[in-house]
Amino acid sequence: MTSDPRIHPAFAAIDGELAIAGRKASEWIADAGGDTPLFVYDRAIIAGQIARLRAALPAEVGLHYAMKANPMPDLVQWIVPLLDGLDIASAGELAVALAAGADATRISFAGPGKRDGELRAAIDAGVTLNIESAGEHARAATIAAGLGKPLNAAIRVNPPFDLKASGMRMGGGAKPFGVDADQVPALLADMATAGTDFRGFHVFAGSQNLSAEALIDAQAKTVDLVAELAGAAPVPPAVVNMGGGFGIPYFPGDRPLDVEAIGRALGETLAARPACLRQTRFVLELGRYLVGEAGVYLTRVVDRKTSGGETFLIVDGGLHHQLAASGNFGTVIRRNYPIASASRFDSLPEETVNVAGCLCTPLDRLGEKVRLPVSDVNHLLAVFLAGAYGLSASPTGFLGHPKAKELLA
Repeated sequence: MTSDPRIHPAFAAIDGELAIAGRKASEWIADAGGDTPLFVYDRAIIAGQIARLRAALPAEVGLHYAMKANPMPDLVQWIVPLLDGLDIASAGELAVALAAGADATRISFAGPGKRDGELRAAIDAGVTLNIESAGEHARAATIAAGLGKPLNAAIRVNPPFDLKASGMRMGGGAKPFGVDADQVPALLADMATAGTDFRGFHVFAGSQNLSAEALIDAQAKTVDLVAELAGAAPVPPAVVNMGGGFGIPYFPGDRPLDVEAIGRALGETLAARPACLRQTRFVLELGRYLVGEAGVYLTRVVDRKTSGGETFLIVDGGLHHQLAASGNFGTVIRRNYPIASASRFDSLPEETVNVAGCLCTPLDRLGEKVRLPVSDVNHLLAVFLAGAYGLSASPTGFLGHPKAKELLA
């Protein structure tokens, strides 16, 4: 039985085999037509993450799902009623969100390169655009006028600070994201002239952060910043999207994020906010933290070989489905995601192996020097923490291999 603390305790063994949502991995594969690789997402784990956040955060703080983490249509449809809104980053995600029954007034659209067609679709649907530049606002205002529809817009602010200890820093300094804070007053004046319905601010400083102290500091600075910027707004901001950045422990030594400490500090920060923000609704935009731990990537051993005294397990999956687990999605030093034998989940490790994908490139590695039970051809391996930035963040067309299937458990 694996004792890896990064693997959610809901993943147990039935008859020695990995069980997901109370059913064996092989049963889920049968449901998918017998094919591997396969992603399976346990909705009970996601619901538990949402419940924990609701309990930890101030009641006045809303929760949005950042669809870029995992836009699987079945998952989006299921999660919509559990949360307060969706954050999208493309017209494709907008289509999925609307098909899932999401209320357009509770959808916000961020991204630095929105094309005119995307702006038109969003304005026509009535979603809130997170404006990333003065030029984008001018284009959106022209499109809205042509449609005879209101332009609901928030300003995405590039803050004068970053989120320390983040996997990816998206604020502070020169960035393609958002409007520099010192340029916001001029853009607010443009919005007033154009008759734009100013909805508020969006501040997203970084992602994949495991430091409660860093997140607490960034949230406090965000409230101070939007209070200052609100002085130039025609009306108080209705909504402030504080971004997300909540991380999950991917690698050995990572410690889970203390969301209870964040909730307590955020409650104190909001209790002391100035009068101009008293009627403002604050939301957190989370993706990875909600769904990352719920996903398992199942892949089958197709060959076992020895080279240079080392054992290699060649599997039918790889970086074309799990780019992040291969170490090629923003990771400077490659480290293993938690990986285990799904066929022998209750067995102790017996050997050290390398797990390589089926692609003809040395980059296709899912595990290096991993301790596993002996695995033979046709045995199943499981890569955990596969619920976010998995299939949709990977080069699925590379070398023409089949696309992995997905199931919501």
